[in-house]
Order: sequence, then structure tokens, then C-alpha cells
Amino acid sequence: MIRNFLIFSLLFLAVSAQAVQPDTSAYNIQRLKINKLLAERSLKFGQYDESLHARTGIFGLQTKKDIRNSNEILRQITLNDNDIFKEIKILMDYKDLEVEKTKTEVSTSGSRVQNYMLSIKKLQDQQEKLKQDVAAAEKSKNFSMLIIVVLILTLIGLLIYLFKMKKV
Repeated sequence: MIRNFLIFSLLFLAVSAQAVQPDTSAYNIQRLKINKLLAERSLKFGQYDESLHARTGIFGLQTKKDIRNSNEILRQITLNDNDIFKEIKILMDYKDLEVEKTKTEVSTSGSRVQNYMLSIKKLQDQQEKLKQDVAAAEKSKNFSMLIIVVLILTLIGLLIYLFKMKKV
């Protein structure tokens, strides 16, 4: 009985591991997207830093073009940050979905285990009742055999007595 329960548990865990695999891969793909966006952000910050130090004007001063270029890079960084926030939100939604799925699986597994335990208890109670019924039947059988033996011995004794009476 315990062996069957262990086999069922291992089978359930194997199926659960396969069911979680697609969600985990989507989660990893999302993480890779975010890491790529963060790498782009770092690259753009390097470009922004370079553009701040760029001085193409007369006497080494910044021109309007230099300032506009710096502002454009800063705007791209801001847009990239917005994309990062969106992707992080999606990543958090994946994580929340995985947590909910895990909770549901735990609840379902718990109720299944509870139902199996109730079934096992019910079967054990039935087995105990059947053992008691068999013991009662054995006892009744033994009592019946005793009565039959006593009746046979009484009949034999009566027959012997009658034969002795006829001979006398």
C-alpha cells in the first residue's frame, strides 16, 4: 500500500515538473529581454556621457547641436526605461501566475492526498470488519462442529445402549 502511494507520488511529481517547464521558459525569456534592455541602457548612458563631453564649438564650447544630441540620447534612455518597466511588469505577472499555479497545485494535491487517506482508512475499516466477520464465522463453525460431534457421540452411545439391551 505504501509502495503504491510512493509510486503515485513520484509519478505526480514527474508530471508536475513537465507542466511547470513552459512557464519557466517564458519567465527566462522575459528575464533575457530585460537584461538586453538594461545592456542597451548602459550603452546609451555611455553615449550620453560622451555627448556631454563633446565640444565641437569655437574655443571648445558646446553647440546647440551637441546639446540636442545629448537631449536625444537622454530621451532614448527614458524611452528605454519605460520599456524596462513594462517588461518588468510582465515578468512580475509571470511570477505571480507561477505562484498562483503552485498554490492551486498544492491545494489540489492536498485534497487528493486527503481523499486518498480517507479511502485508505475506509478500506482498512472494511478489512478490519471482514476480519471480525471471518473470526465470528470461524467461531460459529467451531461451535457447530462441537454440537455435531456431541450429537454423533450421543447417537453412538444410544445405539450401543440399544444393542446391549437387545442382547440382554
